[in-house]
Amino acid sequence: MSRVEFEDVKRANLFVPGTDLCPGCGANLVFRYAINTLGKNTVSIFAAGCGAMLGRRAITPGMMSLLENPAAPACGLKAGLDIKGKEMNVLCIIGDGGTDMGIGGVAAAAERGDPIIYICYDNEAYMNTGIQRSGRTSYGAWTTFTPGGKERPPKDIPRMIADAGAAYVATASIAYINDYIKKVKKAEEVTKNDEGMAYIHVQSPCPTGWRYPTNLTVKVAKHAVQSGLWNLYEIYKGKLRFTVKMKERIPVGEYVKLQGRFGHLKDEQIELLQKYADEKYRELELMESKE
Repeated sequence: MSRVEFEDVKRANLFVPGTDLCPGCGANLVFRYAINTLGKNTVSIFAAGCGAMLGRRAITPGMMSLLENPAAPACGLKAGLDIKGKEMNVLCIIGDGGTDMGIGGVAAAAERGDPIIYICYDNEAYMNTGIQRSGRTSYGAWTTFTPGGKERPPKDIPRMIADAGAAYVATASIAYINDYIKKVKKAEEVTKNDEGMAYIHVQSPCPTGWRYPTNLTVKVAKHAVQSGLWNLYEIYKGKLRFTVKMKERIPVGEYVKLQGRFGHLKDEQIELLQKYADEKYRELELMESKE
């Protein structure tokens, strides 16, 4: 993407001033850049959670769903718009909690080939209701349900949705906005061509739940990618490719030391997290090389 295109997206600004979210919340950037890229011809679906407050600042139409079923009304809305001959983007903007809870509906939409855009902003817990553990919570992370640190790795939702049959699947980061904008544009292209569902999974750091100063959100997100704990790739027509790849990765310890939710970890636990990051990175490299 050229610098001019990026500036065009920044200038679109389909939001009234201010925010209802916590200072430093990554989800604000996730939604703002998505809707500014897709434009006014978009209707958004929100569910209970932090994201429910996002729609109040957008000048585009939106509606609320239950926490556990956002994909279902999105698919119904898209079908209704098509019947009326109205070509509009239907965008789900849902957290990892609602996505995990409603995974059956998301997978069903992928399998049916419903042409909706589903963006999961992943803050790795049920943040809106008290920082409880979700399926996407990182190994070792403190939550109110895992005071000693989560003992299992996170659920690989992007790969699950790809296996369910989504036409386009991508991961993204608020620290790499150009990469994210390209993926939103690709998702729009895929759905407009009626190829099927497009799914983007964006890491969305949360200062409140991750316990770091509000001015470090982008730095935390960048360290996640640089360490290999969060990898940027896309899967299209069955082929996986990295869209951003680190020539040299930083130690996972550089990422976790920025966040209080990992403050209890011992050296051996950080080594386990490093091993997990290394294995996931090699797994994705192998998948890319096989295509």
